[in-house]
Amino acid sequence: MEKAELLSTIELPKSFTDILYLTNHNQIPSEIKRLLRQRKLSYRILPIDKFSTVRGQLNMIGTVVIDAEGSDAMQQQKLARIIESLEMENIGVILLTERMEMPVKSFSLSPAKSSFTMGGTTEAVSIDDLWVRVSVNLAYRKKSTGMAVKPALPPKQVQTIYKNKLAQQLSMTGAMVDNLTEQLRLAGLVQQDFLQTEMPNTDKIHWATVFLPAEWVSGDIYDVVRIDEQHIAFYVADVVGHGMPAALLTIFLKQAMVLRETVENNYRIFSPAEVMKHLNVRMAAQKLSGYQFATCCYCLLDTKTLQLTFARAGHPYPILIRPGEAPERLEIRGSLLGVFGQSEYPQQTLQLQSGDKLLLYSDGAEPFIGRFDDESGFNFSEKFSNIMNLPIVEMRDKFRELTQSQKIDPAEFDDITTVSLEIM
Repeated sequence: MEKAELLSTIELPKSFTDILYLTNHNQIPSEIKRLLRQRKLSYRILPIDKFSTVRGQLNMIGTVVIDAEGSDAMQQQKLARIIESLEMENIGVILLTERMEMPVKSFSLSPAKSSFTMGGTTEAVSIDDLWVRVSVNLAYRKKSTGMAVKPALPPKQVQTIYKNKLAQQLSMTGAMVDNLTEQLRLAGLVQQDFLQTEMPNTDKIHWATVFLPAEWVSGDIYDVVRIDEQHIAFYVADVVGHGMPAALLTIFLKQAMVLRETVENNYRIFSPAEVMKHLNVRMAAQKLSGYQFATCCYCLLDTKTLQLTFARAGHPYPILIRPGEAPERLEIRGSLLGVFGQSEYPQQTLQLQSGDKLLLYSDGAEPFIGRFDDESGFNFSEKFSNIMNLPIVEMRDKFRELTQSQKIDPAEFDDITTVSLEIM
């Protein structure tokens, strides 16, 4: 039997959909529809808000195209969760941010009067660029799931040859895996070297952090830094995605986050809104491969007045824990970093008082804190409620124990990071 014949049996489930097109416009642009028909690709249109209806069918989806044109801050926050869930399922995402009245020549279809911009770029791209993204995503998806090609069983004489070759490949693969594991372990150690370990504790303010990567390297990063004698800045950022690309982007975020500017002998501290805006512009300008985005919550604390000013970019809301009161999520708008270069980030100011605790966390920690219900809103878990009134360091230790003891679906396990403070 020839080698080509071994790869001749192609099996695709009948319900497999090549492209899931998420949009709130109820239709696909005519150029894209013509492309899909020309390439004989199956597709399904679904409103972004209805994505939850297909969560249990993601194994039957090839790639996802998200039409985010005209989305508001709340929708952008939903998009962050959608993109991350797709990344966890190894499903490629193509994000279309807007239409542009800038014709781009296409070699596949007749010229159109408008073109598209994709996530991470402000330049117009042609329908050919879109097709390249789609075809690469589908090839990777079908190969990784084993759907694309299922070879017929070779005869015994061919099995022997393949068995020997397989043994050699397994031996080489084992060595490569060991080497890769060691490289990832070292990369994780380097990444943690960038994290702040010495907290600016005083008699008035105590700090505590948790950093638990899901793998050797993490898509989360945090920092707690004293800007001057009166101000401390702190944040938690979370890259949408996992693995080495996400870890590399966390280092970029840390280096790109500018907290103040110095002019001659004077300096000015940037407000949280300015920090978020500048970081978003720098990230969007990078035109990152793979459409990497991030969320962040950034806070600035005046240690004398105890005024806290904060802004967020698609990140879980910070939590205020005040003695004798129910915990409160501090809700404020703010879109993802790296998607819309012109986004504005509002900020709020809160007066802290003795006994207050504030908690920032990445979305990997959210299942241990509480869950959102469509009818009743966000509900704090009983186990978190039992530890939230403990002193901040003890609360940190109990929370770490909680993450290690509570059973959670492996598909939902994510990097866990928290930064918390307590006013003594």
